[in-house]
Amino acid sequence: MRLVIARCSVDYAGRLQAHLPLATRLLIHKNDGSLLVHSDGGSYKPLNWMSPPCTLSVHEPDDDQKAAGVAELWRVTHAKTADMLVVSIHEVLHETAHDLGDDPGLQKDGVEAHLQKLLAEQIELVGEGCTLVRREYMTAIGPVDLLARDAAGQSVAIEIKRRGGIDGVEQLTRYLELMNRDPLLAPVAGVFAAQEITPQARTLAEDRGIRCLLLDYDAMRGIDDGVPRLF
Repeated sequence: MRLVIARCSVDYAGRLQAHLPLATRLLIHKNDGSLLVHSDGGSYKPLNWMSPPCTLSVHEPDDDQKAAGVAELWRVTHAKTADMLVVSIHEVLHETAHDLGDDPGLQKDGVEAHLQKLLAEQIELVGEGCTLVRREYMTAIGPVDLLARDAAGQSVAIEIKRRGGIDGVEQLTRYLELMNRDPLLAPVAGVFAAQEITPQARTLAEDRGIRCLLLDYDAMRGIDDGVPRLF
């Protein structure tokens, strides 16, 4: 893990075109090749990023770039799409590197972990014809609980919570923004699954095109809830 605080501008070239003007930012270069560009305010998600598989190369600026104050260029190129993130570094203020070793990953609480396992086994609850691709699908910013495909073959990212709030919707939104950059996955639909979902979270999810799914934990475990029924 390499952390660099630098005065830089950033350009993204590919299916999307984006520019970040000169400012002081945190650059995070991870061992998987990914690069994340952060600011000190606003959203907690990166301003821009390149997800793996990708490679970073360092280049000398040309004469015009040197005249503009650029000291070096970082080019991060995606291996599958040729999308490129170009960081024009004017000044490095601080730099450090650490080997973080293997990470055990996020340990969910008992109910959420069991909900994930149960929904993976009962993926048809997401929709008829839905099939599981894998649990804990890793992205550059963390694992999506479940990755599935619907009956039409479209990718579906599923985030599971015990109690679904706005933070969970924001988390799934970040995953979807990242995954929809991958041509092998896009388009990726989102499903926010929880035992209960707050009205605010439901409104936000539906506004962003994310489907909400209520999970009956007892029913998924095959436990009778004790409510009398007439048969």
